[in-house]
Amino acid sequence: MADSTPKIQILKGASSDLSAATYQIHDESHTIGNALRWMLMKNPKVEFCGYSVPHPSENHINMRIQMYDGLSSLTALIQALKDLDDLCVTIDEEYSKSLQNDQYERWDEKS
Repeated sequence: MADSTPKIQILKGASSDLSAATYQIHDESHTIGNALRWMLMKNPKVEFCGYSVPHPSENHINMRIQMYDGLSSLTALIQALKDLDDLCVTIDEEYSKSLQNDQYERWDEKS
């Protein structure tokens, strides 16, 4: 039977307009937490963003987002996820191109 836990949940205590909310993201760790926090903080409409891993044995992160001017933190989160995905695609494409064009430093295993 498949796990019915949603990937992202809004935790209790969020403002009614979602201008400030804490999101629990399941099956993720510091890897996505730090990258997503970085992408969110690039948005000038984000007042605060931070994340935590509640406990090492728990396989989720909590991401707190607070927005200026009553804007939706959910909209900012979705945009940051899209922007992070676009960045990863660009890095993958450029990396693949550089490998095809032999534009990399060779390492001699005997050294």
